[in-house]
Amino acid sequence: MTLPVQDTDAMRALRGLEDGHASVRLRAALAVGTRPDPRFLDFLVERCAVEPEFSVREMLTWALTRHAASATVPALLVELRSERAQARSQALHTLSKIGDRRAWPDITRELLSDPDDEVARSAWRAAVVLVPEGAEPELAAVLATQLGRGGRETRLSLSRALIALGAADSPTLRAAMTDPDPRVREHAIATERLSRDPDAGFESAIEEAKRVMVMGAAGQEE
Repeated sequence: MTLPVQDTDAMRALRGLEDGHASVRLRAALAVGTRPDPRFLDFLVERCAVEPEFSVREMLTWALTRHAASATVPALLVELRSERAQARSQALHTLSKIGDRRAWPDITRELLSDPDDEVARSAWRAAVVLVPEGAEPELAAVLATQLGRGGRETRLSLSRALIALGAADSPTLRAAMTDPDPRVREHAIATERLSRDPDAGFESAIEEAKRVMVMGAAGQEE
């Protein structure tokens, strides 16, 4: 990768982002964010797509938020069309941190239903932050199509997104609570329960959803 600047301090920091030790990369990302320079943008965005350590990726995101949104957002939108799942996920994550609603039209249905769970989760979080006022019900309807998907973390992320949109008592979620797919029904019921009692936790909401489904099945048999 070609380094974008020639001055010694910047060269050292940018080389540090490719060091074999995560601690060095973390310090380098901190240094770049402490002294934001638009010449760093493309390098930072590219590094987000390949950085293996979560803590370093978080620091890279912070460094990007330190730069002007007018330059950062367009570069991140390009990444949303990348074939690399991490590139899409990190771009969405960073857009959610920047919070610039000009990115909203690029949060597509395809991203919200991306086959990669990390990308989809990042898209849900970004969508909740960026959705324009009045568009929440439409977004909730799209997110509801993902009910029943994935493992605990994925389902919890979706529940939180739906709750944040105020969809926990919406016709969309109520319809999902009677869906033919038991995974969808369970997730929808758990989301509604979690919205009423967030302190109980997701596992408790899931267990209650299972009890509700068992009782409902028993009632039908009678």
